[in-house]
Amino acid sequence: MLGASGAVGQELLQLLEERAFPVGELRLLASARSAGTTQSWKGQEHSVQEVTAASFEGVDLVLASAGGSVSRQWRQAITQAGALMVDNSSAFRMEDGVPLVVPEVNPKAAFQHQGVIANPNCTTILLTLALAPLAAKRPMRRVVVSTYQSASGAGARAMEELQTLSRVVLDGGEAKSEVLPHSLAFNLFLHNSPLQANSYCEEEMKMVNETRKIMDLPELRFTATCVRVPVLRAHSEAVNVEFEQPFPVDEARALLAAAPGVELIEQPECNRFPMPTDVTGRDPVAVGRIRQDISDPNALEFWLCGDQIRKGAALNAIQIAELLINA
Repeated sequence: MLGASGAVGQELLQLLEERAFPVGELRLLASARSAGTTQSWKGQEHSVQEVTAASFEGVDLVLASAGGSVSRQWRQAITQAGALMVDNSSAFRMEDGVPLVVPEVNPKAAFQHQGVIANPNCTTILLTLALAPLAAKRPMRRVVVSTYQSASGAGARAMEELQTLSRVVLDGGEAKSEVLPHSLAFNLFLHNSPLQANSYCEEEMKMVNETRKIMDLPELRFTATCVRVPVLRAHSEAVNVEFEQPFPVDEARALLAAAPGVELIEQPECNRFPMPTDVTGRDPVAVGRIRQDISDPNALEFWLCGDQIRKGAALNAIQIAELLINA
């Protein structure tokens, strides 16, 4: 495992144990700065080793979650050693020949790999789980998404900072962020990834391009607005989907309720729909508030929540590996 000390790496370790993933030998790899530290797995302490080209000799699978620059640095060494790299960074997602996989959505793509499989962006994973069963029934014309992204998307330090600065504000102090560009304590701000030439931020364009690739809809009309919100570790999304013809709400609800990886939470009698607390630490993406768009007879609206660290990152990566070893 490359990048075991981060929030996603920690979740990967937990899930490998929970899911009884077949591990003959576990190697925890990181930079020289983290080498020598230990991580607990299956009740035993494992030493973190400094990554070198020799680290991948005799390895079958590398779960990489150390960031794009690290993934690019070690890709050749991993593939030359004959290992499969399941990469959680954005380094290879849009590269031709590298499958971008959500196992419940496009499992066949995983088998077309040439040594590297990319794990999609967290918001994209959550979204495509809900879009896929609907798109399989009726062609989609356009998707409009607004995201409400938790601190976990910026890593463990951002989560710690949200907790710390929330206490500062409650004690009457001034919240000054050092991890994020603005404090998330009792605040929100538009996603801080770099703005592109088209005035969309990098995070928004990830959703656009990755959704098109995963669902094999290169011409899908898609727009997104991504927002950071003061939630620790589950993302939410407000989704509007236009189809080529009307889509009865009851039919859409039934399809989503039966979709793999999706959990329906709808209690309209008490205005109870998915919340981040419903999915934190859990596998399913919760979907609800499915309704007819009153401005367009061919469009539906719905809301979803999913654990960004779990299904939005670590779980999806492990499911990719499981897909291949169980084939």
